[in-house]
Amino acid sequence: MSPLEQEIKELIISALALEDIFPGDIDAAQPLFVEGLGLDSIDALELGLALQKRYGVSLSADSQETRAHFKSVQALAAFVAASRTL
Repeated sequence: MSPLEQEIKELIISALALEDIFPGDIDAAQPLFVEGLGLDSIDALELGLALQKRYGVSLSADSQETRAHFKSVQALAAFVAASRTL
């Protein structure tokens, strides 16, 4: 697991105030929504804001591309890493 994936796991837990969940409990490849971690659309908005504040990334709520970025911790890490190089 990359340090960025670890950071994102910690951000998910803190931004969404997930109790009794630790970074090691989150599989970086598992889906974040519905199955997997079980997040919902409100969680997506809160997580999107946290990502914008922490990493300065820009996300569009209605974009299919954004949905792909939110697929998993791995996908989010790849998106943040790519945004840093722009």
